[in-house]
Amino acid sequence: MAAPTATGTVDAAPARRPRRLPARAADALVVAGYLALAVLLTVGQWGRPGRLFHQAGDQILFEWMLARAARAVTGLENPLYSSALNAPDGVNLMANTSVLGLGVPLTPVTLLFGSQAAFLVAVVGCLAGTATAWYVLLRRRLVDSRVAAAVGGLFCGFAPGMVAQAGAHLHMAAQFLVPAILALVFHPDPRRAVRHGALLGLLVAYQVFLGEEVLVFLVLAAGTFALAYAAADRSAARRLAPALLVRLGIGVAVSLPLLAYPLWFQFFGPGHYRGMPFHVYGYQLDAASFTASARQTVFGDDHLPGLLAPNPTEENSFFGPGLLVLAVVIVIWLWRRPSVRALAVCGVLFALLSLGAQVRLEGTATGIPGPYRLVAELPLLDLAVPARFPLVCIPVLGILLALSLDRLRAAEEPRAGGVPVRLLWGGAVAAALLPLFPTPIRTVPAWPVPAFVAEGGWRAYVPPGRTVVPVPPVTGAGVSPAMLWSARTGLAFPTPGGYFIGPRAADDPAARWGAPDRPTAVLLRRAAETGEVPAVTDADRRSAVEDLRHWRAAVVVQGGLHHGDPVRRTVEALLGPGREVAGAYVWDVRPLVG
Repeated sequence: MAAPTATGTVDAAPARRPRRLPARAADALVVAGYLALAVLLTVGQWGRPGRLFHQAGDQILFEWMLARAARAVTGLENPLYSSALNAPDGVNLMANTSVLGLGVPLTPVTLLFGSQAAFLVAVVGCLAGTATAWYVLLRRRLVDSRVAAAVGGLFCGFAPGMVAQAGAHLHMAAQFLVPAILALVFHPDPRRAVRHGALLGLLVAYQVFLGEEVLVFLVLAAGTFALAYAAADRSAARRLAPALLVRLGIGVAVSLPLLAYPLWFQFFGPGHYRGMPFHVYGYQLDAASFTASARQTVFGDDHLPGLLAPNPTEENSFFGPGLLVLAVVIVIWLWRRPSVRALAVCGVLFALLSLGAQVRLEGTATGIPGPYRLVAELPLLDLAVPARFPLVCIPVLGILLALSLDRLRAAEEPRAGGVPVRLLWGGAVAAALLPLFPTPIRTVPAWPVPAFVAEGGWRAYVPPGRTVVPVPPVTGAGVSPAMLWSARTGLAFPTPGGYFIGPRAADDPAARWGAPDRPTAVLLRRAAETGEVPAVTDADRRSAVEDLRHWRAAVVVQGGLHHGDPVRRTVEALLGPGREVAGAYVWDVRPLVG
């Protein structure tokens, strides 16, 4: 019992406060949660070499890029170019999405466990790393509540657009440096502007080797935010501008020398190209996509998103009606904050740009011109895919969510009808985010690498300077068995064709998918696509010999194919009978090629 005091009152027993986790332990728990979720999303592929994510061609491309980076590190080779693909011409890797910023540090993983494991580690790292980076920025700069920062980081790293990109486009999912770059650009302390500018230059240079498109979006978003903030708070802008300009100037001075040669190689080196092999304005989003559910969410389906986005990897705007309503409420509620007004301008602008040159609604052209047509011809923007502009909206929404949750935590406990407003708002946020919760990334079956290739049986046929020609030799944007075989064997052999962007011809730098078509590649691809054996003439046989000589072929190999028998019969009509060796049909063409 409590004892009476001299004043006659009774001392209350000291209330026991619930124990709290140490700050570092709580932070570690948040990061562990991000990692666990990222692993869960990739669970369909771990330990299953016969599965690929649904956009199989893109995964094969990035597996090959990771394997190539490891080869460049161990062999001290030029990381910006490779002749292991598209033999004999090679590929300008700097002009493609080579993700050296991932491939180089993942070299030990690639060498020990293979390209598939390296790709999955990269996906996990991009998703969890991006969420963690935003969590750290929110926690240190913008909010006091750890829960608010964790929710904001969760959305920034695992929004539908991030998950859609992660399964196919590592260069778009690798956004873990974005918060750090923004933290340096908008650093509140003007006293260390030179140091922060130098760090900014280093991070920008590294981001180039992760993904240049993300960097372009970052520059545009940061510029938009800065201008909108200056308009909202002119006195603060005048006070902060000198240090900001110093940081930017130092950043440019540091990054340019580091990037001068790689960028020259990209735009003027061997295999460079001009433009894009597709019309970027065709990759726009439907206005109705902003309130729809993406495929990779708990309420998603395959039908509606297919009508509202150009393909499954570009479902970047599927935020759902609940989150958009909350965003409007937050902006109105916190409108007095200049940063919130600037975020609102940034989010709305990039959402509008994603609608393309003509707005579509529920799959139908409305005839309403979109704002994208005003900027479509500007340098750099003419190469940007409009459907990816909502990737900027993701951190905008994540920051707004964090700010709102933090504001309620800091305020006194108001009530609405007897129910704490904090509880009501928390429930509203949960109701808006739960339908967006991601599901494991869908996988599709893939033909295994033939034992003849995987176990090195090809070595007996291929002398130095000669190539392995897969059937069919993909020269466009299709799924390339050559790239998969090459990646899974550590680029053990050179091969023609492949999935990349290159010039149309040596004297025509206009962009195209893959290498220029050759008659034999077209013939075999037609057989693979239709399942019909085409009529083969003597002219086709002569062209086949010429093509094999151009490719410097030593052996032609056919692994598993959907229309395998018609393709094999077509090759036999061109080259004569082959032999079945270790799970593959093999044609030794050295006598033909000479």
